[in-house]
Amino acid sequence: MPTNPNQHQLSIPTPPASPSPETPSGSATVRMVRRRRAALRSEIQFLEQALAAPARDPGWRPRVRSSLGGLRGAFAEHMVVTEGPDGLYAELLDHAPRLARGVHVLIREHVAVVATMAALQRRVDLPEIGVSELRNRATDLLRELSRHRQRGADLVYEAYQTDIGGET
Repeated sequence: MPTNPNQHQLSIPTPPASPSPETPSGSATVRMVRRRRAALRSEIQFLEQALAAPARDPGWRPRVRSSLGGLRGAFAEHMVVTEGPDGLYAELLDHAPRLARGVHVLIREHVAVVATMAALQRRVDLPEIGVSELRNRATDLLRELSRHRQRGADLVYEAYQTDIGGET
C-alpha cells in the first residue's frame, strides 16, 4: 500500500487466455508481434537502467550507447514484423480495413522514432553534450515509444479484441 496518499497503485490486468490458432488474433503474425513486443520492452528497460546509473561512472556513456544500439535493433525488428508485406499491419488491414488511418499513424510514428533514436545516438557520442541533455532527450524518446506501443496495442485490440501483451 502506498504511503503517499497522492501515489496510485498500478494494476495490470491479466491478459486473456491465448486465442486458438484458427482465429486472426492467434495468427503466426500476431504471435511473432507478441514476441517482438516483449523483446522491445526488454531493450527499453535496458536503456532506462543505463540512464538511471550514476553519470559520473566512466562506463555511463558506453552503457547508454550500447543500450540505445540494442533498442534501435529491436525497433528495426519491430518495424519488419509490423510493416512488412506479411506483417501485422497488412493482416490488420485485411481483417479490419476501417483501421487504415490508425495503421498509417503508426507507420509515420516509426519514421519519427527512428529519427529520434538516430539523433540521440549521435549526441551520445559527442562528449560536449551533457548528461542532463542526454537524459532529457532519452526520456522524450522513451515517452514517444510508450505512446507508440499503447496506440499499437489499442489498434490490435480494436481489430481482434485481444491483448498482445509483451510485458512479461
